[in-house]
Amino acid sequence: MDDERLRELYEGCYGRLIGQLFAVCGDLAEAEDVVQEAFVQGLTKRRQLGQVDNPEAWLRTIALNVARNRFRRTVRLRQLLRLQPRPVTLPGLSPDRIALVDALRRLPLDQREAIALRHIADLSVREIAETLGIPEGTVKARLSRGRQRLAPLVHEFVDDPQTEEHHV
Repeated sequence: MDDERLRELYEGCYGRLIGQLFAVCGDLAEAEDVVQEAFVQGLTKRRQLGQVDNPEAWLRTIALNVARNRFRRTVRLRQLLRLQPRPVTLPGLSPDRIALVDALRRLPLDQREAIALRHIADLSVREIAETLGIPEGTVKARLSRGRQRLAPLVHEFVDDPQTEEHHV
């Protein structure tokens, strides 16, 4: 992938990826870091990035993997130090968005990823399955469980009328 195509890719999807990974990470700086790491890997693997059908999806998958690894390390560190996460306050973000991310942080990582990719990234069940490397049925189960857990915390997930079949 040449510099110009990489620049266009960066300009076209960087903001979307930050928004999607913010929902997964619950921390804007962490989301920026993991997306930047994905682009760094794209720079070092230009040939591979240039050969994929959907470069944005490739970058999203890399960013999710980086976020997972960081999440696991953070959990281990908190267990060792017995730290509690501090509430997030971010300038420029709506209170609804901050509340959603706070609620998402209460979900297990697998459900958080599925919810963020579906409702923030607006990916279909099939696209989520491909991104995470899991069966579509597993994605649907994670979405269902995640929505059930979010319902008491976020009004938009109460009796969600969407069925995943419409988005496949």
